[in-house]
Amino acid sequence: MKNPVNPFKRALAQKELQIGLWLGLANSYTTEICAGAGFDWLLIDGEHAPNDLNTILAQLQVIAGYPASHAIARVPVGHGHVGAALIKQYLDLGVQTILVPMVDTAEQARAVVQATRYPPQGIRGMGGARASRWGRVADYGHQANEQICVLVQAETQTALDNLDAIVAVDGVDGVFIGPADLSASIGFIGQQDHPQVRAAMEDAFERILRAGKAPGILMADEALARRYIDLGGLFVAVGLDSNLLARHSSALAARFKTGV
Repeated sequence: MKNPVNPFKRALAQKELQIGLWLGLANSYTTEICAGAGFDWLLIDGEHAPNDLNTILAQLQVIAGYPASHAIARVPVGHGHVGAALIKQYLDLGVQTILVPMVDTAEQARAVVQATRYPPQGIRGMGGARASRWGRVADYGHQANEQICVLVQAETQTALDNLDAIVAVDGVDGVFIGPADLSASIGFIGQQDHPQVRAAMEDAFERILRAGKAPGILMADEALARRYIDLGGLFVAVGLDSNLLARHSSALAARFKTGV
C-alpha cells in the first residue's frame, strides 16, 4: 500500500486555482452533502466549530468517499507544546493539509512546519495510526513529510509586518489571509471591504505571490471572492455550510411569513 499523493499540495505547486467550502456544522451527515457538491477542498474547522478528534475523523472518512474533494483541517492553535500535540493528532488521523491560525512570526511558522515533519526535519512523534493505514503503508515514516501541506494564517497587523519573513519559511506552502480577524486588528471590525482593509489584503496577496507561495482567503460574498481570485488567490473558500443554511432558511421563511 502506498502513501497517497496530496492532490491539493500538488495543485498549489502548479498554480492551479482550488475552490473550497468551510465546514463548521461539525456533522458528518451535512459534510457528506457538501462533499458531493464538487468543491476542490473542504475545510473541517477545529478552531471556531465544536469539532473534536472523533468528529473530525468521521468527516475525514466521509470525504474520503468523494475523492474529487480534498479534506483540510484547521487546528485551534498551532504553535507551542499544545499546538504541536494537536497537529500530531490531526496528522495521525490522516489529515495531509493543515491550516494553522494566528501565525504572527517566522519563528511560529517554522515551529508549525517542524510539528508536521518526522525527524530529522521536524519533531512529529513517530506513529501514524490511520494516516499510515495502521502500518500498512510501507515506509510511511520516510514518505509522509513530502505529502504534508502547511497553510498558515496571517490575520493580524503583526503578521502583515512579518509577512515577508513568514512566506520565506521553507515548508510553508501557502498563507491564508483571515479577513475577519485582520479587519479587527487594523481597527475596522466587521468591515472586511473597508478600503484600508482591502488595501492591506491586496498587498499581502502580492507579497505572497512574489515569494512563490500560494495566497488563500475565505470570502462568502461572490463579488469579493472573484476579486481575490483575479488577484491571484490559489485556494479560495467561497462559502460556509452554516451561513448557507442560515441564509437560505431565513430567505425561505421570509417568502412565506411577514415580519420575518
